Amino acid sequence: MNSTKRISPWAWVPTLYFAQGIPYFIVNNISVLMFAKMGVPNGEMALFTSLLYLPWTIKPFWSPFIDIIKTKRWWIISMQILMSIAFILLTLSIPKPDEATIAAGTTPISMFTITLILFIITAFASATHDIAADGFYMLALKQSDQAAFVGIRSTFYRLASIFGQGVLVAIAGAIELRYKDIPLSWTITMLVTAVMFSLVTFYHLFTIPKPTSDKSVLTPGTANAKAIFQEFGRTFATYFTKPGVWLAIAFMLLYRLPEAFLIKMCMPFLVASKEAGGLELSTAEVGIVYGTIGVMFLTVGGILGGLFASRIGLKKSIWWMAACMTLPCLTFVYLAIGQPDNLFAISTAIAIEQFGYGFGFTAYMLYMMYFSEGEFKTSHYAICTAFMALSMMIPGMFAGYLQEAVGYVNFFWIVILCCAATIVVTVFADRKIDPTYGKK
Repeated sequence: MNSTKRISPWAWVPTLYFAQGIPYFIVNNISVLMFAKMGVPNGEMALFTSLLYLPWTIKPFWSPFIDIIKTKRWWIISMQILMSIAFILLTLSIPKPDEATIAAGTTPISMFTITLILFIITAFASATHDIAADGFYMLALKQSDQAAFVGIRSTFYRLASIFGQGVLVAIAGAIELRYKDIPLSWTITMLVTAVMFSLVTFYHLFTIPKPTSDKSVLTPGTANAKAIFQEFGRTFATYFTKPGVWLAIAFMLLYRLPEAFLIKMCMPFLVASKEAGGLELSTAEVGIVYGTIGVMFLTVGGILGGLFASRIGLKKSIWWMAACMTLPCLTFVYLAIGQPDNLFAISTAIAIEQFGYGFGFTAYMLYMMYFSEGEFKTSHYAICTAFMALSMMIPGMFAGYLQEAVGYVNFFWIVILCCAATIVVTVFADRKIDPTYGKK
C-alpha cells in the first residue's frame, strides 16, 4: 500500500546512494586492486574487470520491466537483499594463490572463477538497483530538489567510494601487513563489507518512502505479457526517436574517455614496483592516498559542481566542468615521469585530478537527467547510464594491454590525447541544452 507520509529526502537520499555506490566500487574498482595484489597480470586483470561493467551496459534490455512490474521501492529493497547474500558468499570464495606466484605476477585469472561469478551476480543486482534508485529519485523529488540534491547524492555515492577504496583497502592493508597473508586480508575485507551492507539494507526497510507516484506505468489489471512487451518496445522507440539522440549518445560515450583509460590503471600504477614504472605504494597507502584523500576531493568537487550547476544552470556550467574533467589528467603524467616517493606530493597530485573529475562529472549526470525527461524517464535514464557504462567498459578492456605495450608514461600521455574527445562532444552538446535547465 502506498503511503503519503512525508519522509525528508535527508533520511533516505544519502543512504540510498551510499548503498548504490558500495557494490559498484567493490565490483569495478576494489576488484582491480585485489586482482593486482593477488598477482594477476595487468592485461588479464583489466580485461576481466572491464567485462564486469557488462550488466550496466545491457541493463536497458530489462530496465523497462522496472517501470512496468512492481514499484521502484520493491526493486530497491529486493536487490539490496540479494547483494547482501552475494557479499556473504564472496567471503567464502576468495582463492589462496601461493606467495611465489603472487610475487611473480603470474596468478591465472582462472583461479578466481567462482569469485568472478559472484561479482557478476552482484553486478547484475547492482545495475538493477541503479535503475530503480535513479528512477525513484526522479519520482520522489520535484525538479528543483533533484538539482539541489544532485550534489548530496553524488557526495554519499563518493563516501561509499571512500568506504570501499579507503576504509576497506586500509583494512586489507593492515591485515596484510600484520599477517603477511594477502588472500586472508581480502577475505576479511569482504566479510566487513557483507556486514555493513546488510545493516544498510535493514535500515532501508523502514526509511525509504512510499510515494503515490511510485507505481507501474500500466493501469491496474493490464499487466499481461502482451501489454508488457508493447510497453517495452515503446520505451526503446521513444528513446531512439528523441531529438538529438545520436549527439547525446556520442556525448555519453566520449565525454569521460580520458577517465575511462585512467581509472582502470590508476591503482595498478600506484602499487606497481618502481622498476615497472609504478609508485610502489603499499595497500594501506593506496587506501589513504587514493581511496581516502582522493575520494574526499572527488566528493568536494561533486558537491561544488552540483551547487554551481544549480545556480547558473547546465548550459553555462558545462564548459567549466569539461575543463575540470580534462586538464587535471596531467597530474598522472607528472607522477609517472617523476615517480616521487613523497606521499604529500603524490596525494596532492591525486587530489587535484580527483577534484577536477568530481566537478566535471556533475555535468555528465545532469545531461543524462536532462535528456531522460519524459514519460519513460526511469527507463530512458537507465539507457543513458548503459551508454555511460559502455564508455567505461570498452576503453578499460584494452587499457591493461595498452599499458603493458607502451609503459606507464606513454600510457598517461595517450590519456591526455583522449581529452580532445571530451572537448569535441561538449562543443556540440552545448548547442542543444535548454539555458534554464538545472537552475533552482
